Amino acid sequence: MTTLIIEDEKPAARLLQRKLTKLNIEVGVMLHSVEESIEWFSRNEHPDLIFLDIQLSDGLSFEIFEKIDIKSAVIFTTAYDEYALKAFKLNSVDYLLKPIDEDDLEAAILKFKERLPKQEMLNLDFEQIKKMLSNPFEKKYKKRFTVKIGQYLKVISTYEIECFFSENKGTYIHTFDNRNYLIESTLEVLEQELDPAEFYRISRKFIVPLKAIKEIVVYSNSRLKLILPTYKDEEVVVSREKVSDFKIWIG
Repeated sequence: MTTLIIEDEKPAARLLQRKLTKLNIEVGVMLHSVEESIEWFSRNEHPDLIFLDIQLSDGLSFEIFEKIDIKSAVIFTTAYDEYALKAFKLNSVDYLLKPIDEDDLEAAILKFKERLPKQEMLNLDFEQIKKMLSNPFEKKYKKRFTVKIGQYLKVISTYEIECFFSENKGTYIHTFDNRNYLIESTLEVLEQELDPAEFYRISRKFIVPLKAIKEIVVYSNSRLKLILPTYKDEEVVVSREKVSDFKIWIG
């Protein structure tokens, strides 16, 4: 089975490639723009399966299909919300919501393999998909949080945040001025709301922004310890199963 990734961000493409390798799926080519993809498809045999990001650096990936008659099966990798994803369901296209869960990825691959013997190629109506996506193709990540302090509300920008952490069933923001604020959320929800280019969940307990990492220290059991500017309550450690993906994320 020949597989290709079309993904705007190279670290995200490498991360997906690594997850596919774990499932014994080898990725032959990774492309990152509309122009690059059109040129590649015009000169090469088309793959069996494409993992397709919607927003590329130079336009919408749909533009590729408007120029090239592609018969490959497509699995969308997208950051759009559940409402927008209804568009993909109508076209019998599978999709993976970013950040991509490995179990969901495995299920999507299984679904593709089950239909492969039938030689069914996907018939994509991209115009219909585009019409169903409102103000489309731009994921709105959370930029600020409102926290309650006594009778007052305080707005905290993501630029002020040194890390998020969980403690005693609560979730907290720790800011660069060395303050903690309880928020009404979970790390699981935050993982979906925050820009994955800026924030990474290093363990079950911590989400950290790239800009807050001062030093990275090799730690016990093949883990990594992060040194942050002010957070000293406990060690901030990248869990062992996250180390490989974390290294890709930091570039």
